[in-house]
Amino acid sequence: MNISEVSVATVTLVRRDDEERLLRASLDLLSRTGMRVAVSDGGSRPEFVDFLRGLESFTVVPPAGAGLVGQVRASVGAAATWRTAFILYTEPDKRTFFDGRLAGFVASAPPDASTGVVLASRDERSFSTFPAFQQRTEGAFNAICSDLLGEGGDYCYGPFLMNQLLVAELDGVKSDLGWGWRPFMFARARRRGLSLLHHAGDFPCPADQRHEDESDRIHRLRQLRQNLEGLITSCTGC
Repeated sequence: MNISEVSVATVTLVRRDDEERLLRASLDLLSRTGMRVAVSDGGSRPEFVDFLRGLESFTVVPPAGAGLVGQVRASVGAAATWRTAFILYTEPDKRTFFDGRLAGFVASAPPDASTGVVLASRDERSFSTFPAFQQRTEGAFNAICSDLLGEGGDYCYGPFLMNQLLVAELDGVKSDLGWGWRPFMFARARRRGLSLLHHAGDFPCPADQRHEDESDRIHRLRQLRQNLEGLITSCTGC
């Protein structure tokens, strides 16, 4: 797949100074790819939103509803208006992915109309660098997805390409589904008869994110619950 066939959708919400420093560095790298990026911010301080507006090829759009799903609907909807064949959704903090890996990921994806979703997946060695409890919850969910969707691989790393045909499926995502919107979309791609592919690569955990505390573990449990709800909502008839 050629990078010109892809636009990008992402979301931001900065709560702390260290978060802002990370996202500024990460999104600056993303802006250098030359891809058009639609970003919906969920309430960061004005100075950070001004920074987003100043990034080359970035378009800032207001959320289309409450919570993460409202931001996703807005950013993906804006990216869809650029009529690229595929949209790359990514979280904004994937600095390692943006720094030299994004282009190879896009190039590896087949541009066929039958391609539904292509996920950036951590290889075994990369997965082992993440905190132990995160590995447990995400490993369990990956196993469930592999059984239900018929494709083994890592469903939790984050970035994925979606066929423009899938944008309309966002209408079926409940506003409180949170991170469950991602597996919802994966299952809908399978229901449409589109392919679901994984690109396994060296996507290690950043060194400053390898520690976890109780709040991190609770966050992972909430993510797991939302991801399971996404499958439950979408998977009837898969």
